[in-house]
Amino acid sequence: MGSLERYIFRQAALAFVGGLFVLTLVVWITQVLRQLDLVTNSGQTIALFFLMTSLGIPVLLALIAPISLFIAVMQTLNKLNGDSELIVMSAAGVPPWRIAKPLLMLTAIVMVFVGSLSLWLTPSSIRYFRLLLTQVQANMLSAIVRPGQFTQADRGLTFHIRDRAQGGVLLGIVVSDTRDPQVHMTYVAERGVITEQPQGTFFVLETGNLQRRDMRDGATAIVVFDRYAFDLSQLTQAAETIYRPSERYTSELMSPNPADPMLERWRGRFRQELHDRFAAPLYPLAMMCIAFAMLGQARTTRQSRGAAIAGAIAIMAAVRGGGFAVSGLVAARPAAVPFVYLLPMATILFFGAVSLGWIRIRTPEALSRLSSELSDRLMRLVTPRTAGGGA
Repeated sequence: MGSLERYIFRQAALAFVGGLFVLTLVVWITQVLRQLDLVTNSGQTIALFFLMTSLGIPVLLALIAPISLFIAVMQTLNKLNGDSELIVMSAAGVPPWRIAKPLLMLTAIVMVFVGSLSLWLTPSSIRYFRLLLTQVQANMLSAIVRPGQFTQADRGLTFHIRDRAQGGVLLGIVVSDTRDPQVHMTYVAERGVITEQPQGTFFVLETGNLQRRDMRDGATAIVVFDRYAFDLSQLTQAAETIYRPSERYTSELMSPNPADPMLERWRGRFRQELHDRFAAPLYPLAMMCIAFAMLGQARTTRQSRGAAIAGAIAIMAAVRGGGFAVSGLVAARPAAVPFVYLLPMATILFFGAVSLGWIRIRTPEALSRLSSELSDRLMRLVTPRTAGGGA
């Protein structure tokens, strides 16, 4: 790779890494704020909180990397054009493929990066997040239950405590269990504690009574107890056995277990998730081709560059939005699977041909006129302020 290619590669790589970091950080912070209430209310450590929120970063990287690459290529080409470097290269006889070569090398790296995230790291991180979330839910009664509030741990199972003492002891406990529609159970106890036993997780209640009401005939029975163990194992076991399609390994999506009870329920989502993972590495190349086709040629006026940038952004948004739409369609219709790959491939072929000069596209006159008007208005707004500041 010559000095010219290294220069372009360095400019694009720095822009890509910087854009990827900033965009990922912004989106990650929004996710952190969403998860903050869950972890703080459950009494978990700050280390576990950051671990759980950081497990979503691979998902963000896989989604943001193609867009960051698009922005980096567009910024690099626009800078080269704005500094008249593209004009000098064109006048010196540098062919377009030589300018595209370092960008393609960066794109290949990003494609491998996105493919690794989509096929391996992302499902692994989401699966581990599910494991940690299950552990947090296992301590739900001693951590998440807030004094003075009713908390529904499961459908038909509600807990209420008056206060929380040292050592994880809960005071003033009321448990309403209506999971069985024929028999409603109400537990009232002065204190209780969560214990982990080899047989499972139990809520040990002390000094209380059990009120059992038969809904068929309305008969009520009250049993006074000094110590009673309420089984919580079913609440944690359900979370451990159910994995969503996004939490399955790629091998599990390719060869699902026929005995899996979730396969029939989520068959469409299994198909959607699998093909989304395989199609994800195609989008960085599609984004690069769009940016290079629109901005890879030397442009001598500010208006034409503005129209090209606006057109590139609009096309990128349409292609990525179309990808999400097709993905949703695959979950409902197996016949839509080819379109998951056809959309990015068609984008690559068409804009690749435009980049090589095999196909020529013209910026619509209306878009050029709109870009020129916006630029002129912006200049009119900036110029008086600049003049006033100088005075």
